[in-house]
Amino acid sequence: MSEYRRVAKTEDIEPGEMKFVREQGTAILLVNVDGNIYALSDFCTHSRCYLHEGKLKGKTLTCRCHFAEFDVTTGGVLGPPAKRSLVTYPVKVEGKHILVAI
Repeated sequence: MSEYRRVAKTEDIEPGEMKFVREQGTAILLVNVDGNIYALSDFCTHSRCYLHEGKLKGKTLTCRCHFAEFDVTTGGVLGPPAKRSLVTYPVKVEGKHILVAI
């Protein structure tokens, strides 16, 4: 069963920014899109490159290795070569704390 864990503070990640965190051995990418926080696996499903090293434009994240594109709000694939969606994690914001269910 997943439990929510504090992983960051809201002031750590401004709109349009990403933040890498590791919680319980899990590499998680936090993304702020228009004030909404999303949590995804930090590994590209195509080549396991770190996605926090990629480029975020709006809600589209482009992997630096082979330019696979993902929708950070859903984890869905927007462009090849990736074929599988990213793992997503439930997020809650309590006051100034960002919590992710792992």
